[in-house]
Amino acid sequence: MMDQNDTPIFELDHITYAYNNQIALNDVSLTVRAGERIAILGANGSGKSTLLKILDALYFATRGTARAFGEPLTEDALQDEARAFAFRRRVGLVFQDPDVQLFSPTVWDEVTFAPLHLGLAQNEVIERAEWAMDLLNITKLRDRAPHRLSGGEKKKVALASVLALRPEVWLLDEPTASLDPRSTSRLLDFIDELTREGKTIITATHDLDIVEEIADRVVMFCEDHAITGDGGARAMLSNRERLIECNLIHAHRHRHDATGEEHIHHHLHAAPHEHEH
Repeated sequence: MMDQNDTPIFELDHITYAYNNQIALNDVSLTVRAGERIAILGANGSGKSTLLKILDALYFATRGTARAFGEPLTEDALQDEARAFAFRRRVGLVFQDPDVQLFSPTVWDEVTFAPLHLGLAQNEVIERAEWAMDLLNITKLRDRAPHRLSGGEKKKVALASVLALRPEVWLLDEPTASLDPRSTSRLLDFIDELTREGKTIITATHDLDIVEEIADRVVMFCEDHAITGDGGARAMLSNRERLIECNLIHAHRHRHDATGEEHIHHHLHAAPHEHEH
């Protein structure tokens, strides 16, 4: 589903980002339009998480230009409080590690924190928080301390804290990390629901098994921190040489006992999954 207003959600033009002179993103250009479902693929350390933090205005490009909703996405631009609030209401990031994201004393405090601090009326905050917790089936955790929850429960609380904002754009960093198969299946259902609502969803992952369920377009990073491919999900996943080059699949050596010969086969290792009927 595309926005009738053709202004892109994000426009990155030859951006570079460095941590302490170490390049994390190298000359990256990317345009994202409303309603797109994009998977950012790459091995650990290739720049996926950094890209999401640029899109969420947690980091700002060292070189190049970035725009969001047609406006400059810069530290100076977001010094304007009204502009910053408007941006934060529209874009939500779910971190790979929920322990980085969760800090409040109770789950309820966690889910209500962002809406309260973005100036929503208290009755609306309560309504949104109850709705988000009910949707993710974590109402029973309301008074629990987030740091005492399981990994899967923490992930749901992190999702609920963003869901309560009802953002237009979802940035998901390795969303299936630490989830068991059942929780992964439910997360995929949740992403599918966001798709039906026309949300823009950008997911950083190296879990190739989920890509065609969550994305129509793939943007691929290799280990030089640059985009090396951008295209339809099925076509990108069919390019085995590119997947090997970007360290997303790898070769296993098998010795055949009868001959003593060693052969190399390339494998794409699927995580266990289940189907609910």
